[in-house]
Amino acid sequence: MRFTSRKPLDNQSLILNFEAPESFRPGMNFCTVIVCTPIWLLQEKLLNHLVKVGMTRLVAFSSTSVFTKGDSETDEERVVVGKLSAGEKSMIDFCEARGVAWTILRPTLIYDEGFDENVTRMAAMIRRFGLFPVCGPADGLRQPVHARDLAQAAITVAMTGATRNKAYNVPGGETLTYRAMAGRIFSALGRKPLIVDVPQWAWRLGFGMLDILQPGRKLKRNIGMVLRMNQDLRFDPAPAIADFGYAPGPFTPDFSETGPDREASSVR
Repeated sequence: MRFTSRKPLDNQSLILNFEAPESFRPGMNFCTVIVCTPIWLLQEKLLNHLVKVGMTRLVAFSSTSVFTKGDSETDEERVVVGKLSAGEKSMIDFCEARGVAWTILRPTLIYDEGFDENVTRMAAMIRRFGLFPVCGPADGLRQPVHARDLAQAAITVAMTGATRNKAYNVPGGETLTYRAMAGRIFSALGRKPLIVDVPQWAWRLGFGMLDILQPGRKLKRNIGMVLRMNQDLRFDPAPAIADFGYAPGPFTPDFSETGPDREASSVR
């Protein structure tokens, strides 16, 4: 197995420039390709070149956001949903026209301690302030999924014939409320949960001020994220379980090997 990157990582990496894919000359054929970049970056020029170097199987990640953020109050989120949907369609159309077997995986809330912008962002706030604010009961259901479970899923899918030309929702192995998820993060940090209810009007006022002081950050910090604390974002893993034995673990974040510096760098 070899992997591509924008920067040299170790002696296993190969550099692939999406803007100039023709410069990618790996010196070997790649029959199976797993793509972790945003799906809308899979432009026809890139896919054509991958076919030239031997691609006959493509696995790519999208997001369950295509089902949950289409009616977001935030323009930036709706734009991302549009890109995801268009990226999925473009990839499927290309693959079916060129005879490439495809699979799309749509994760729920992804976490990887110290590196993600979901659970790690929450942990950083808890470490800094000793509390975590929520909106109302924060009883919307969540299914956090670890990046390692998704990596295993992608590899398994690539080797499983039953997954060809299908899309799967790939949630985590445990369903819990947003408030319970926050409490679990407190516990992982060795802290007593201090979850503070903040009314919706205060959230709107705060985000309105932040939009003025720090424009351009709406995609990662907006009122839609807060309102969804009370929205169920639960997806059925049954097709994935049946077709390729998908078996993600429960939500057990472990911050023992991370610290405030790594958490801060992941959320800038």
